[in-house]
Amino acid sequence: MTNSWIVIRTQKSLLSMRIDRRVPWVLLALIIMTLMIMVISIGYGEYPISPLNVIKTILGLSTNNPDYNFVIHTLRLPRVITAFLVGTALAIAGTIMQGLTRNPLAAPEIIGVEAGAGLFAVTIIVLFPSVPVFFLPIAAFTGAFIAAALVYLLAWANGSSPIRLILVGIGVGAIASAFTSVMITFGEISDVSQALVWLAGSVYGRTWEHVQALLPWLILFIPASLLLARELNTLNLGDEIARGLGSRVEWQRGLLLITCVALSGASVAAVGTIGFVGLMAPHLARQLVGNAHEGLVPTSALVGGLIVSFSDLLGRSLFAPIELPCGVVTAAVGAPYFLYLLYRNRNA
Repeated sequence: MTNSWIVIRTQKSLLSMRIDRRVPWVLLALIIMTLMIMVISIGYGEYPISPLNVIKTILGLSTNNPDYNFVIHTLRLPRVITAFLVGTALAIAGTIMQGLTRNPLAAPEIIGVEAGAGLFAVTIIVLFPSVPVFFLPIAAFTGAFIAAALVYLLAWANGSSPIRLILVGIGVGAIASAFTSVMITFGEISDVSQALVWLAGSVYGRTWEHVQALLPWLILFIPASLLLARELNTLNLGDEIARGLGSRVEWQRGLLLITCVALSGASVAAVGTIGFVGLMAPHLARQLVGNAHEGLVPTSALVGGLIVSFSDLLGRSLFAPIELPCGVVTAAVGAPYFLYLLYRNRNA
């Protein structure tokens, strides 16, 4: 241990990482804040439930009101859990993308990954509306993977330049968005209305089925992102230095890109396109724990989960009984934040 770092190493040094001493305390504070928001969100609605009764119901304690169990476990808890999981996945994907491109303005929605996922998911919703929910993440992952592969191949020129990745990604994203508009234009009105609500990014009506469809992707790829965090630190030094340190640059970059694509695709499939979470969460996390990705990845994950959970609560309460999709709320905050980042980095 040093004065400012905590070193974690397994007995045979198979896993070794160094995290800032601030990280455990920041993670604890974020967990507490997130749980508070989730409890308030579960209790809020046309049938209000006090925070104490929410906690007692979730823990299986007696509340003397049988309605609480149905309202919480069937109607509200799946929605709140979905919002948190999606925010977590999008934030990790954004952290990976910014690390890969060495650009603080990069995010899955900006370089076309979310647009590719959205195109394939809208295609399923419009053309095959009877397909089970479980297949939507697979379609979204396929679209995100194809978009990412196109970006990677078109940006390749004796290596994958971070700047080219961003520029090509913007173009691929624009093309995917155009095809999505075509699908919406020629689809049946009932399916199109569902797709439009979905594209706005909403966790309304999410059930345990949606949580179950999302969980396998997160269980596989969130640990992968934590294990690959050290490689992001190495890649941030530049390709030549990374190769000099023994890193297999393109191999590691490919693994990280697949992880980013999987997390983004699964999130888009679950709730639609929620913009700017992957952009904002890493920046806010850096202000809390610094740039080392071993601590940045989990911190960004919790910040992203908190952002989407709070955005969903705001969307439900600001203009009640009218409900705003949480994607609209994140866009309302994220777009000015993006302009602020552009202004701050104008001379970078």
